[in-house]
Amino acid sequence: MADLTDHFTALRSHGQGYLEVRPHGHEFPLLTLGFLNDHAVIHLIDTTEKQSLLLGDGTTPADTAVHLPIMDDLAVFSDANIITVDRAWTLIRHFTQTGTPRELGEWHEI
Repeated sequence: MADLTDHFTALRSHGQGYLEVRPHGHEFPLLTLGFLNDHAVIHLIDTTEKQSLLLGDGTTPADTAVHLPIMDDLAVFSDANIITVDRAWTLIRHFTQTGTPRELGEWHEI
């Protein structure tokens, strides 16, 4: 967890980043976190064919589109899936401790 925290802190100091987190020794579930400034999005990948997005927390106005880093590109996400970076980091830490993503909030399968 210390290495992950250090990596996240370094990315946050640059104002943006992308992380992938999974339970040790397992391919799934996989959470991805993409963030830019104070906006973030979390994907849940349960299998190679099943992905979901965490529903947003209302931090952006309705009908807002935000560009966030996903892997090496920027992707557009609507306000319906945007959360704050602080909340996202809290959820990622919780997932690393429990390995259970479903209890982090409501997910929308994509």
